[in-house]
Amino acid sequence: MELSTLLTVLDSVTTIPVIPFRGNEIDYDGHRKNVAYLMENNYLSQNRPRIIAIGGTSLLHHIGPVDQVNLVDVTGQQMGKNGVLISGIVPNPISQAEELISQQSKLDRAPDAYLLMPLFGINNPEGVYHQYKQFTKHCGEKYGARFIYYFRQPRDRDVVIRLVNESPHCIGVKVGTDEGDIESLVTGIDDNGVVIWGIGDRCTKANRLGTTGHTSGIAVIFARASDEINNAQRIGDLETSQEIEDKIADLEEIRFRNGRVYNYSAVVEAMILSGFTDIDGGNGGPFNPRVSQEIVEEIRAAIDHLRPYH
Repeated sequence: MELSTLLTVLDSVTTIPVIPFRGNEIDYDGHRKNVAYLMENNYLSQNRPRIIAIGGTSLLHHIGPVDQVNLVDVTGQQMGKNGVLISGIVPNPISQAEELISQQSKLDRAPDAYLLMPLFGINNPEGVYHQYKQFTKHCGEKYGARFIYYFRQPRDRDVVIRLVNESPHCIGVKVGTDEGDIESLVTGIDDNGVVIWGIGDRCTKANRLGTTGHTSGIAVIFARASDEINNAQRIGDLETSQEIEDKIADLEEIRFRNGRVYNYSAVVEAMILSGFTDIDGGNGGPFNPRVSQEIVEEIRAAIDHLRPYH
């Protein structure tokens, strides 16, 4: 996909589906079912393509490199030649990150872009800038890789802007901090890349401040809600966007409560409670078991009126 086309397409919903697990093993058949649901239930206006990303909500940090490559491969196979595929890459250690990109770039359906996940361990902004500038240049030239930077550290804002402006292989930013960073990022990056809201479907305020598109962890159950929020934002109808956002707000509040403690498990529980047979939430993943009965009842109430958005 041409870069100009990709940048235009990213003004959309980037769906990040939970990966179903059973007995701490990935249920690949369940994942295929979820990808099929997302591809077959595309409500984006103007026949825009579905975007599917494997990221943190997919429990990327809890699966090994072999499963990471297999997961991207299975996702791409299920998508076929349609849609846009984004692969999250954890940069710890950086050598493994390159190996993952090397392997994924050789798949029959290689990712269209890579999401650079937040860096763990001791680091400083200048180190982030120089390491990633070298890394994106090397992988961009060797593997044709294009990167979206997952921004989670406010202290790194200026170097992230520099990176997107100076590296032709770094095409944008996923905002994972708060609305306070949006205007600086949008102004600093300007037309050199996209600034995507990365904290779910409560995104109307972010769009008003200048973000382009948003990520969604609940689209795997309620694709129509996420898509219609984006459709409304693209035509400047923020009233409709806010109306739909208000309907999904209770579920999003549970997901992001207490440091995102139910980010994954609330979606799994909502999938189970929904009774929909065309999706599969599994039965809890590594470090993310099923929620308590009290939270189950909260989720039940939060999704009761959302069935039309499936």
